[in-house]
Amino acid sequence: MKVRHPPGGCRLFVALLLGLLLILPLPYGRAQVSETSGADTVKVDRQTEVVIDGALKYLASQQLPDGSWSGDKSHPNNSWPVAMTAYVMMAFLANGNLPEEGPYAKQVKKGLQFLLSAVQPDGMFRENDQYHYMYSHGLATMVLAEVYGETQDPAIRTKLQHVVLLIIHGQNPEGGWRYQPGSRDADISVTVPQTVALCAAKRAGIAVPQNVIDKAVAYIKRCRTPEGGFAYMAGQPGPGFARTSAAIYALQITGLYNDPMVGDGSKFVMATVSQCNEPGWHTEWLTYGNYYAAVAHYLIGGNVWKTYYDTFGRHYLMSHVTTEGGMSHWSDSIDPNAHDVGSNWCTAVFTTILSLPYGYVPLYQR
Repeated sequence: MKVRHPPGGCRLFVALLLGLLLILPLPYGRAQVSETSGADTVKVDRQTEVVIDGALKYLASQQLPDGSWSGDKSHPNNSWPVAMTAYVMMAFLANGNLPEEGPYAKQVKKGLQFLLSAVQPDGMFRENDQYHYMYSHGLATMVLAEVYGETQDPAIRTKLQHVVLLIIHGQNPEGGWRYQPGSRDADISVTVPQTVALCAAKRAGIAVPQNVIDKAVAYIKRCRTPEGGFAYMAGQPGPGFARTSAAIYALQITGLYNDPMVGDGSKFVMATVSQCNEPGWHTEWLTYGNYYAAVAHYLIGGNVWKTYYDTFGRHYLMSHVTTEGGMSHWSDSIDPNAHDVGSNWCTAVFTTILSLPYGYVPLYQR
């Protein structure tokens, strides 16, 4: 199996615990795994590596001339070019690619240029689906923060500051966010990406008031249900797989790694994941939910992470991938909620999940 070394720039960063990084906008860095998370014995085997490499080739072939990604070229759903580009960019970043480093540096650079060009003077991205706008905003802000943190490229900083300010000023009195900045109500599925984006930006050296993050955490905690999962909105019943996965990841990224809510939420999520290889299994929001479930359990580490990766990654994902002509992809038919979205979303998310053991993305480190 190939030995993958972190990009040269990453080796220069100071490794600091996330909790400390959330206090001040300190220099970006790849945090070390805490002893409490257990030894990480998960490695990418050769078979999985071949699939990852094939998926990256597939995603590279799907990039549009303007640097963005749509649903896929055979199914050109272009409702969410900003969000789709953000998801694909994370897959490349998770494999050590940056705008000037890695075999897919060209694709990452073009994708970055697209996202930067989409930032408007008011701090909003130029996205086609305006109704669900804040999903795209949070995802794209995460990517800009990650790339800026790795490169310290001044061309990114000003626009990153603009998009971060929109999140800060768009927080509602409950402490959360919904589809539009400044909405009176909030839900956990929109609140989580904004919270993660703010933490990523703060770690990269962008000023983010701590009280904004604290209010977001308080809102997320109010969404917890007696079952140990998390509901769509604060005070509602009915915990769900995807929203619980998102919530426990957000709590960890804000520094609450050992909060009892994380452990309870993990048990709730793993009860669903443990069944994924049974005949006829499916779960609502499979792609979106596992985008967060994977990172949440990677951060927990130890046997919990190994069980997740072996069960959902090595078994479920590897048994549902299509590989042809040296390229690999996952059809949107794997997820009923991804119907008509196209294969790029599923492929980007599942490639990111399988690539987590490489440890390239500082946002995905404890």
